[in-house]
Amino acid sequence: MRALRGSRCFMATKSKTLYACQSCGATSPKWQGQCPGCGEWNTLVETVQEAKSTSRFQSLAADGAVRQLHEVDAAELPRTPTGIGELDRVLGGGLVPGGVVLIGGDPGIGKSTLLLQALTQLAGTSKVLYVSGEESPQQIALRARRLDLAAAPVALLAEIGLEKILATLEREKPQVAVIDSIQTLFSDALSSAPGSVAQVRECAAQLTRFAKRHGTTILLVGHVTKEGALAGPRVLEHIVDAVLYFEGDTHSSFRLIRAIKNRFGAVNELGVFAMTDKGLREVSNPSALFLSQHRDPVSGSCVLVTQEGTRPLLVEVQALVDDAHAPQPRRLAVGVEQNRLALLLAVLHRHAGIAAFDQDVFVNAVGGVRIAEPAADLAVLLAIVSSLKDRPLPEKLVVFGEVGLAGEVRPVQRGQERLREAAKLGFTHAIVPKANRPRQAIDGMTVTAVERLEDAVSAAL
Repeated sequence: MRALRGSRCFMATKSKTLYACQSCGATSPKWQGQCPGCGEWNTLVETVQEAKSTSRFQSLAADGAVRQLHEVDAAELPRTPTGIGELDRVLGGGLVPGGVVLIGGDPGIGKSTLLLQALTQLAGTSKVLYVSGEESPQQIALRARRLDLAAAPVALLAEIGLEKILATLEREKPQVAVIDSIQTLFSDALSSAPGSVAQVRECAAQLTRFAKRHGTTILLVGHVTKEGALAGPRVLEHIVDAVLYFEGDTHSSFRLIRAIKNRFGAVNELGVFAMTDKGLREVSNPSALFLSQHRDPVSGSCVLVTQEGTRPLLVEVQALVDDAHAPQPRRLAVGVEQNRLALLLAVLHRHAGIAAFDQDVFVNAVGGVRIAEPAADLAVLLAIVSSLKDRPLPEKLVVFGEVGLAGEVRPVQRGQERLREAAKLGFTHAIVPKANRPRQAIDGMTVTAVERLEDAVSAAL
């Protein structure tokens, strides 16, 4: 009986095992193939339930008094430019005191390089701190020397313990701090391993509280999964003030940084960089990257004017239509939504009388850019028709417009700005929705306004 009681006592103090989702942070008492919270598959990992403890957080407000909205001072927060124009554009004009920015991207794409360059620019006017949990100070110094940044007064700290990092931040009081990366940190208050759902959530929350309380701008580096999403729970994106994603092929020299969330600026802003042996260099005319230089007009190519945040951007959309050599024709889209392509092909058949059900259709956005807005519909369809009929579109032609299921060409936002940007780069013809027809003529550009898809196909060919 005595031995039995001892074994029961031992079982009562045993840690309880839970399974936490790496995407949303939801927990389950047993393993399941599908997360009960977000519905993602194979995202549950084993973790230990943390014991309850006293609150480790402090209130951000000095008191709990209720205030009227019209009594709150709505003064604009001062911004600190990073010295890198494209990064400032994505951030909305610069860094905000007390702001927390999460930067994600594939390994080796240039996150640490960009942040080191930004810190060296800021070091001249602000006190900065670089906290590395992945590299030693010697490795960071070697990179700085390679980038000709070794002389900058940047303070370094190699540490992964959250409590030691917070104590250093409290002592040094930097205005800007970089944490590289959030997945390497751990808190002594939790027993789980670094990178787990609980640790990532805890460390991000503690750092965010510190930033809000002391006015320190904190830049967090986040790893990404093989699907391209930020690793760890999605609650991490809700905690921070801004989320930036690095895009681009690691085998290419061009890098794109996009704002997915920004409490202090516009979302979907795009910054363009070129990777050189001296680090990331800003690209002043990004439209030139996404336009191919053809000596003669080619079929299957159409230039689109897309809108990335507040910046009009010219992108070449290419299509290749070929006879299908399998019972099921292939539909492949790179940079354009796959399901959207199937929808557009059905509209093309129904309302323009052009069938591609027995053809393989491949669509690509040049330069590795991803086009999410429906304004690309008309350019995709005209590129497909051009390739199918093997007839090049007119030179210096730009196109934009959303195509509906009834075959109508719908207007898009900021049509005037798109046309001005195209005219600035030397384009002389445009096919646009009727509602986007400019009220005043644009010098050097002939604008054709269309209402239906069949009218756009006739005007282009």
